[in-house]
Amino acid sequence: MASSSKRPRPHASEADPDAAADAGATVPGRAASGEEQSVTEKVAEERPTGEQPVDEQPVPHVRVAVIGSGFGGLGASVRLRRAGITDFVVLERADSVGGTWRDNSYPGCACDVPSHLYSFSFAPNPDWPRSFSGQPDIRAYLERVADVFGIRPHLRLNTEVVEARWDVERARWRITTTAGRWTADAIVAAAGPLADPQIPDLPGLDSFPGAVFHSSRWDHDFDLAGKRVAMVGTGASAAQIIPAIQPRVGKLTVFQRTPAWVLPRRDRTITELEKWLHGRLPFTAKVRRGALFALRELQVDAFVRRPGLLKLVQRLAERHIADGVADPALRARLTPDYRIGCKRILLSNTYYPALAAANTEVVSGGLREVRGSTLVAADGSEHEADAIVFGTGFHVTDMPLGSRVFGANGTSFAEEWKDGMEALRGSTVHGFPNFFFVIGPNTGLGNSSMILMIESQLNYMIDALTTLGRIGAAAMQPTARAQRRWNLELQHRMDRTVWTTGGCRSWYLDKSGKNTVLWPGSTTSFRRATRKVDLTEYEVTLRQEGRPGLPGIAAEAGEVLV
Repeated sequence: MASSSKRPRPHASEADPDAAADAGATVPGRAASGEEQSVTEKVAEERPTGEQPVDEQPVPHVRVAVIGSGFGGLGASVRLRRAGITDFVVLERADSVGGTWRDNSYPGCACDVPSHLYSFSFAPNPDWPRSFSGQPDIRAYLERVADVFGIRPHLRLNTEVVEARWDVERARWRITTTAGRWTADAIVAAAGPLADPQIPDLPGLDSFPGAVFHSSRWDHDFDLAGKRVAMVGTGASAAQIIPAIQPRVGKLTVFQRTPAWVLPRRDRTITELEKWLHGRLPFTAKVRRGALFALRELQVDAFVRRPGLLKLVQRLAERHIADGVADPALRARLTPDYRIGCKRILLSNTYYPALAAANTEVVSGGLREVRGSTLVAADGSEHEADAIVFGTGFHVTDMPLGSRVFGANGTSFAEEWKDGMEALRGSTVHGFPNFFFVIGPNTGLGNSSMILMIESQLNYMIDALTTLGRIGAAAMQPTARAQRRWNLELQHRMDRTVWTTGGCRSWYLDKSGKNTVLWPGSTTSFRRATRKVDLTEYEVTLRQEGRPGLPGIAAEAGEVLV
């Protein structure tokens, strides 16, 4: 059988496939192609390290460049416009908006956060069709946000950032993309951590004669009906894909390295009466959202301070396995040996019945190598397949954008973060002036809606930009001391969490075992921490008088204040 035209190129990784970040239903972006990567390499080869690029012709300048057009990028765009900042562009490497909800279109793709909580507070949607809505509905919601809030004129589609380099002399970012160059006073990075698929570097994978694709790059042209399909990984995406394809395929072989805890999914159709009430009486939608929010805030303590409280939840998960899997041997293979919550908790009513189906085989230990159409498991068993689907997560703790962004001293994020990602309040990094993350280091969640965290970071970003204008400054970056203090305290708090004490190895941890992904607290505490910019945590570069520049952010740097 001819191989799929969408076969991803494997990436070497020391992490086990199941331990990598899995999209499930909350994942943005598109992997850089080999051609685009070569552009980056060519730029680096042709210019000595640290040398600033020389303009051969004038390039457009904007006050803010936003990278990505998923929830983070669209949210940033709306907030910028509301703050009166309309001189910005949104650089999106794909051909449409939507981020993860554009890229993840696999069978069964849906959100694992209730719909009324998984939406912007400033853009409520009274017409969600289900309590946990599917990918088409969420993508349509984001398209409407782009239309309703006037974001389309700012979009630059099919425009991938190849390099961003801070120009110290002129206090601005120089940005090279696949569609041209820009300069910007500030960058908002909203590409998201779950953007670039991670494929294990398996011996023989290139010689596999069948279709090969990642869950976030689903090959809809390949007909799975009656085929022998191998699913590699048992994370959040796989838990949705497996029940969706199991009735269609001839044989489904699931390669599982580490089982996940799974709880029932309380999903249902939202009635027309509910939609009518939420549309005609908006306060009813606010009450619903508030109740969902409060329930998840109450759960935080069990994850971050008292993991022992999760024992009852674990018993519910054990009951769920017993209800779905009659075979005691299979049930044993599907029961995790770590505390619930240590890895991402999955939600599904159909996952266990699909694994227990007659045409499904669960192989423990994962996939070791590929020999033609034969897949060899870690235990030495061999399995024939016509297609391989990878549900092996994303580059999270080694985000690809990190190797493309160079700060004030000429080093990249990848170099600065060789010992682990860290930022001040998850948003800014010492050495990278006027660079703001949306979903930065340690801003992920294990039990609630990432939209809550995104909106908090947008508050912080807008306050920073307006503060620059108010004090007449060209640039700001966190002090090394403030950033270090924040992260020492954060990691101290992390020591008590279930993600550290639960006895598992998850994709939340980097290669050194440090959790650089999750926030060890409630969304309310993060909102407080990012409500306002504290200038005592920042080095500020003042604008030189008489020099040209946009209001609030200068074209050239002046005096540096600490």
